[in-house]
Amino acid sequence: MNAPDPRLSINQATLKYADLATALRVTADAGVQAIGLWREPVHEVGLATAAKLLTDSGLRFTTHCRGGFFTLPEGPGRRAAIDDNRVAIEEAATLAAAGAEGSTAILVLVAGGLPEGSRDLIGVRERVRDAIGELAPDAAAAGVTLAIEPLHPMYASDRAVVSTLGQALDIAADFDPSVVGATVDTFHIWWDPDVLHQIARAGREGRIATYQVCDWKTPLPADVLLGRHYPGDGVIDFASLTGAVLDAGYRGDIEVEIFNEQIWADAPQHVVQRTVETFGSAISPLLGAPVDSAS
Repeated sequence: MNAPDPRLSINQATLKYADLATALRVTADAGVQAIGLWREPVHEVGLATAAKLLTDSGLRFTTHCRGGFFTLPEGPGRRAAIDDNRVAIEEAATLAAAGAEGSTAILVLVAGGLPEGSRDLIGVRERVRDAIGELAPDAAAAGVTLAIEPLHPMYASDRAVVSTLGQALDIAADFDPSVVGATVDTFHIWWDPDVLHQIARAGREGRIATYQVCDWKTPLPADVLLGRHYPGDGVIDFASLTGAVLDAGYRGDIEVEIFNEQIWADAPQHVVQRTVETFGSAISPLLGAPVDSAS
């Protein structure tokens, strides 16, 4: 196996059934230099233990997934969600400090879907803006960037009322770019006819917090959440999207984030190996000369 691309990061969701220690070990053993973590595996061992495991692994920390889900109307549920996001901000800061040099304190935000009984997509989206307004001072104080992730429109009812990069950037525009940015995930935005213009806009505004890649292939499974594939195994034009992200000035790590039952059922070390191989063939040739991910 060729040496992994220095900008490759394994998003822990790709290793769904591996515990934190295993995910860190197989990633580091493969020569990959970075990892993005999810809150649930971190909570299983506790934040202090997770931070130590991350430090001992020698890996860079790229993102913390996920915050958000704050589309409820005002009330106890919304207050609990805001408070939980404050905890997630502190987790992201702690883990970024524990990671190797070049780690980034980025909390990925998934907005949340329509509350039960609601059809007010526009109004609910404004609740997302209001929630981020509450959280922005906490993020700024902790040195964390909130990265709004637009999800494919098929998730608008249950997961994310923010469906396009343009919508994410419209919300982020109210805040300092170091505090609120956007997640550019190929699975969610590849279909958007305006996406290249919006990536360029994100670059001008300094809003690309993280770039995530995986592929789209039909037919989708019954659970459309699990329709992600290794880069190069589907129909996404990575050349145009990655070129636009690079032209926009993004020089950070690139995460592979895959939700797929067959991939999850595979041995974690083989998943990392396949990720290294497919990233190397589908993404690395688009990156040109290696770039220092800490730049």
